[in-house]
Amino acid sequence: YAWDANEEYLFKAMVAFAMRRYSSKSTTQISNVLLCNVTDRVSFWFVVTDSSKNVTTVPGSEVEAAIRMNRNRINSAFLLTDKTLQFLKITSTLSPPVEPSTPVWLIVFGVVLCLIVAGIVFLVVSGIQKHKKKNKESTERENLEEKVEVTVTLENGIPCEVLDLKTGHINGVFAANDERFTSL
Repeated sequence: YAWDANEEYLFKAMVAFAMRRYSSKSTTQISNVLLCNVTDRVSFWFVVTDSSKNVTTVPGSEVEAAIRMNRNRINSAFLLTDKTLQFLKITSTLSPPVEPSTPVWLIVFGVVLCLIVAGIVFLVVSGIQKHKKKNKESTERENLEEKVEVTVTLENGIPCEVLDLKTGHINGVFAANDERFTSL
């Protein structure tokens, strides 16, 4: 925007305002702020004089402290930022760090908790599937055992019965009920 006499007046007023707020004295007037070497590129230096003595200047450290304390108000008055309104020899104020609305530790906790829950669900589902598969295999085995029939096979020309897996095989020598032999 164009730098004219009105803009100069606003700048002087903002510096006077900053000096009044810093020193808590109402002695600084707009006329105490002097602009020197104003260029077309809006570059200048300024001096603040002491209104009680009207000749001496206010120490630079006090002016720097006043501007540093009220820099956001000066920037806001000109609709500028620390990058666009630069005071030489006065360090720019750092903006506060951006803090996310959700704390970082809460995000990490949520991710870890989700991984743990997903792992537990996976283990439960895989256990149920293994249990179903095991039950299915055992019922198939029982069905196969029921289908096995007792068949007679010949070994060395002698007929032999295949062992029935379900009922077993009873040896007749030891299962005799008659007492042909004397007991010992």
